[in-house]
Amino acid sequence: MTKTNMKYALVTGGSRGIGRAVSLKLAAQGYFVLVNFQRNETEADKTVAIIKEAGGDASTLKFDVSDKDDIQKTLGGWIDANKDKSIEVLVNNAGIRKDFLLMMMAESDWHDVLRTNLDSFYYITKLVIPGMMFQRFGRIINVVSLSGIKGLPGQTNYSASKAGVIAASKSLAQEIGRKGITVNCVAPGFIKTEMTEGIEEAQFRSIIPVQRFGEADEVAEAVSFLASKGASYITGEVINVNGGLYT
Repeated sequence: MTKTNMKYALVTGGSRGIGRAVSLKLAAQGYFVLVNFQRNETEADKTVAIIKEAGGDASTLKFDVSDKDDIQKTLGGWIDANKDKSIEVLVNNAGIRKDFLLMMMAESDWHDVLRTNLDSFYYITKLVIPGMMFQRFGRIINVVSLSGIKGLPGQTNYSASKAGVIAASKSLAQEIGRKGITVNCVAPGFIKTEMTEGIEEAQFRSIIPVQRFGEADEVAEAVSFLASKGASYITGEVINVNGGLYT
């Protein structure tokens, strides 16, 4: 398969953790993966190298998902320069946490989290949808969170951002389903990534039915399925990957 007719997938925050695991799974499905990153070029390059070593193909695409101008310039520029290529799968994975009780939360922390986690969904997805509509096929998968479903103390900003993406996904699924495009969410619970490094797993085992934290690969498996043609009749859904912690 040449690059001119190869299927493309974009994974935001694809350099590490869940994003890396998702990138590897999609590459194994035959996608040329655009690995988005903002700061850690070394880890993004490592993701690309792992994909190529396994026989897949990928490249990095550096832009700040919280900056609409950077999104337009870089992602919009890639789309304009590659009219013969189509992003068939979009995984909105990049996100940040700035946890604090609301009464003490800085206004900047509220806006930073909403801009990175929620506004990015709007700006990135809006750019990618036209190509999917032209091909009459697309998969949009948004990595949300347990926090966006049940809320967690100290995460009013994070919970609001993820709940917003869930609601937006359900609405968008109804708008573009007739064009062969599905929109779904995957909601991880406690997953072993950099975002949970400061959390003691032993303290939570008693409340997680499977009695452990999840692995990034387990989240990627759910994303991989939703990206497949076998998931063509599933849209507007949220798949929980949390070991039974909350259903």
